[in-house]
Amino acid sequence: MHLHKFEKIWMFIGGGTMLAFLIVLGVGAFLQGTQPPSCLTTIDPENVEAHESFKEENLGVQQIDDQQYIINVVASAFNYDFGLDEEGNPVKNMRIPAGSTVLFQGTTKDVIHGFELAGTNANMMLEPGYINTVEVTLNNPGTYTLVCNEYCGTGHHFMTASVEVYKD
Repeated sequence: MHLHKFEKIWMFIGGGTMLAFLIVLGVGAFLQGTQPPSCLTTIDPENVEAHESFKEENLGVQQIDDQQYIINVVASAFNYDFGLDEEGNPVKNMRIPAGSTVLFQGTTKDVIHGFELAGTNANMMLEPGYINTVEVTLNNPGTYTLVCNEYCGTGHHFMTASVEVYKD
C-alpha cells in the first residue's frame, strides 16, 4: 500500500500530538500528583453529623502532629461550616503554619458546592452523599481565600472563608 507524502506528514503530526498529550497527562498525574476526586466514602446527606469527622467538635482545624493538619468542613446554603470559636461565633478564618501539610475533608448537606483554595491546587467538588478529600502542602505565607466555584444558588457569591498561612 502506497501512502502519499501529505498523508505521511499528517499521520506524523497526529501521532506527535497524541504523544505530546500523553506526556502532559503523565507529568500531571505522576510528577505533580494530580488525581481524580476521591468520592470513595459515602455518607447520609440528611445526617452528616453522624459521621465522626463532621460532628460539631471535629469541624475546623485539627492538628495531627507538628506539620500535619486536618480541616473538616460542611458546606450548606451559602456557607462553609468550620464549627464555632470559643465565643460561639462561626469560624471563617483559619490559621496554619507555613510548611504544613493540610488534608481538607468536606461534604455538603444540600446541593453541589465547590471548594477551591485560591492560589493552591486544593480544588474539589462537594456533593451530597460523598466525602471528598484533597491534601495540599502550604509553603508560602499569606492569606488564601476559600471560594465556592460551583454555582449553588442566589447567595453563592457570599460563600467564602480564608486560610492564613503564617511563618513560625
